[in-house]
Amino acid sequence: MKKVLKKGLGVIGATIALGLVLAGCSSSSSSDNSVKKIQDKGTLVVGTSADYAPFEFPIVKNGKKQIVGYDMMIAQKIADNLGVKLKIENTEFPSLISELKGNKIDLVLAGMVSTNERRKVVAFSKSYYTVKNVLLVQKKDADSFNTVASVKGKQIGAQQTTTQETIAKNQLKGSNVVTEGVLTSLTTELLQGKLDGVVVENEIADNYLKQFPGKYAIAKVKLNTPKEQRSVNVAARKGDKALVKRVNKVITKLQKSGEMTKMFKQAQELQSKYGK
Repeated sequence: MKKVLKKGLGVIGATIALGLVLAGCSSSSSSDNSVKKIQDKGTLVVGTSADYAPFEFPIVKNGKKQIVGYDMMIAQKIADNLGVKLKIENTEFPSLISELKGNKIDLVLAGMVSTNERRKVVAFSKSYYTVKNVLLVQKKDADSFNTVASVKGKQIGAQQTTTQETIAKNQLKGSNVVTEGVLTSLTTELLQGKLDGVVVENEIADNYLKQFPGKYAIAKVKLNTPKEQRSVNVAARKGDKALVKRVNKVITKLQKSGEMTKMFKQAQELQSKYGK
């Protein structure tokens, strides 16, 4: 009788323990209401820095100014998946993470690379774009900067707090690195002769060449993009795991269907039509 009773108590104890584990999981899951909060307010607020065509850039269409681009198309797909409206908040790139942590925005879609340093303070979705960096120069200087030594003493621009700033400082030794919060300010200063080059992502550089074929060129100097600085992702708050999970589902679906590639081409076409 004692043995049966002892066995019975063991089963009961195991059942209680399992119940506690499940309850803990349920509690942990229910405490993350990141998706519900967005659905309750009916709006997904996405932060971006609209100076990075074809990822995000402003256009005037039918007399109305709007922010469009590859990232904004992805943002719309995420909003549609959540069943809410999309609201875009445009700010300078260096302020985006603080805006996210301060609950002023729900996500960041701004061509943001998931560096090790950023991962310490925010969460990231799966990657949806792979970065390659180049040096954008004036067309007349296309053959002037072939090596790292050739940029010694030159004024090289890079957007503040970006991986491009890190690459410029680490790889273009001897150059004077100039940083600003808005990329378009740097590319304008390049044309004005105030800068000799600007470190930018390859597709961004290609976009400038397409829009202004007689003004810009890509220098031959080779820039290495470290592995931890190659992946562009959607940024979210650390605790918003449910939201990140939903974002990942959207990205996966777009990648598998081939729609992600189509959207990038659509963004390029938009920039070609309205960008000048």
